[in-house]
Amino acid sequence: TKRKYGEGRRVFLMSPIHHHFQKKGIHEAKIVARFWIVGIILAVITVVLTLKVR
Repeated sequence: TKRKYGEGRRVFLMSPIHHHFQKKGIHEAKIVARFWIVGIILAVITVVLTLKVR
């Protein structure tokens, strides 16, 4: 971000990433649900790709 704006800027407001979303005003239950959904989707993609490679 330093090259683009001429000064260093934070990509995320806070670390770990779920705290970033809390600072943005998203309710914790919604964050947890979204992380679960993303995790399940990535697991399905991994299984499909693993079986396809074999």
